[in-house]
Amino acid sequence: MSETRTREPGEVFGPRMTLFADMLSVGLATAAACLPLLTAPAALSTACAVLRGAREDRPVTAGRYFALLRRRLRAGDLVAGAAAVAGALLFAADLALAGAGLPGAPLFAVAAAAIGACATVVALRACARSESLDDWPAALREAAKDAVRDLGGSGLVLLAVATAAVCAWVLVPLAFLAPGPLALALTAVDVRWAAARS
Repeated sequence: MSETRTREPGEVFGPRMTLFADMLSVGLATAAACLPLLTAPAALSTACAVLRGAREDRPVTAGRYFALLRRRLRAGDLVAGAAAVAGALLFAADLALAGAGLPGAPLFAVAAAAIGACATVVALRACARSESLDDWPAALREAAKDAVRDLGGSGLVLLAVATAAVCAWVLVPLAFLAPGPLALALTAVDVRWAAARS
């Protein structure tokens, strides 16, 4: 994300490979922090904040990630996590009802999938916004506006989620690495949209 620098003498990997490795370590830290489920929004938001810091040449490390996460976990983050878990359970219940053969089930399934996709985009774009570090309602409001104004970015968010899901489905251990690339994609979409507006 920061400007490309030339390789130092004796340096094996360039700065892009270093950012890739750092992103994977932050992804593993994020996967560990998401295990209690209620901490998932805060964990992903913190990963986006740490990766955004690469633009200002701040270190992108798991240590910095955990230090920032420890400082910010509060009641608002747990409420956001509870809302995310409740939304996921409601979506799963809706799809189970649609699969039970109720009248109008195919149309209901399509509507539920569309609503679920929109909610996912808004929630993930909120995680990428800097407001999510201290004000979830503001982050959600701005993310909803961004999702409508920047349809291309919203499509990229859905593509990133689909890619992470397919990777985790094909090879289950990749699920523990998926949060890193997902956070990087969310951060890139947010930075791209902020640059387009300015």
